Amino acid sequence: MLRAFLYDVCECKGEWKMDSFIDTTVEQIRAQVGDKGVVLGLSGGVDSSVAAALISKAIGKQLTCVFVDQGLMRKDEGDFVENTFTKLFDMNFVRINCQDEFLSKLKGVSDPEDKRKIIGTEFYNVFWNKIRESYGSGFFAQGTIYPDRIESGKGDAAKIKTHHNQVGVPEDIKFEDIIEPLKDLFKDEVRAVGEKLGLPHDLVWRQPFPGPGLGVRVIGEVTAERVRILQEADAILRDEMDKCGYADKMSQFFAVLPGVKTVGVMGDARTYSELVAIRAVTTDDFMTADWAKIPYDILGKVSNRIINEVTHVNRVVYDITSKPPGTVEWE
Repeated sequence: MLRAFLYDVCECKGEWKMDSFIDTTVEQIRAQVGDKGVVLGLSGGVDSSVAAALISKAIGKQLTCVFVDQGLMRKDEGDFVENTFTKLFDMNFVRINCQDEFLSKLKGVSDPEDKRKIIGTEFYNVFWNKIRESYGSGFFAQGTIYPDRIESGKGDAAKIKTHHNQVGVPEDIKFEDIIEPLKDLFKDEVRAVGEKLGLPHDLVWRQPFPGPGLGVRVIGEVTAERVRILQEADAILRDEMDKCGYADKMSQFFAVLPGVKTVGVMGDARTYSELVAIRAVTTDDFMTADWAKIPYDILGKVSNRIINEVTHVNRVVYDITSKPPGTVEWE
């Protein structure tokens, strides 16, 4: 019925294929850019990574990717992003390591909305200051996809929320134009492009990750030590999910540091250390979600490893709250 409507009534040809999209887009980018440079803000997420790979295929070293590593990513994730794009693609890659700056801005701050605003503002300032310093000409590229434009109020659509890649360029920076090669694609199509371009599976199929990073998975004040604890615990969780083959059965899973200390025993000594919470959900659309029914033996192995391998942690709990009433993220 649907096929008949598309082909007979709408007269669709069915000739669009991912390979043809890549080839056509590459030619369009080359024609638009000419011999000028392109700067892209690379977050390490799916959309900006696929955009970077696609533009790199078109213009190579004319592309400069600026990656702001604010120190709030998962363990070794900054290195993973850098290694991926410096080894697999012909581009200029600029990494800005600025954890100390972000942590200083977050000192003493515990309210989640305040943390989000601080992290977003600092990211914006660090990124655009780097652009002003070295790259404020040519073209600017973003990993905008079609849902971003719709939710940000494209055309007659109501504005649901403004996405980070739908915020304007500062007035004092003059680019010739903005390149958004994925602007008409949905997420599944973006992933398909990424696979065709040879991006690693772990990057193309990475789970949702909040814009403020671990800043909103460390509940309360964010410090270097608390970030370290959470990174180590989260890495163990992901490692065990991969080993047991359970990772693909869940839509999203991660560790949280709630900022709660509990009494425990290590050897013959009393401890008063951090509690780590595990969150894992299954969902079709993230509008609603159910907590994942991870087998007890897997949870037990994760708990034992976290307590034995991560210093200053003596208790692990599992979040069995569905959405609603709870959100997927804790903050």
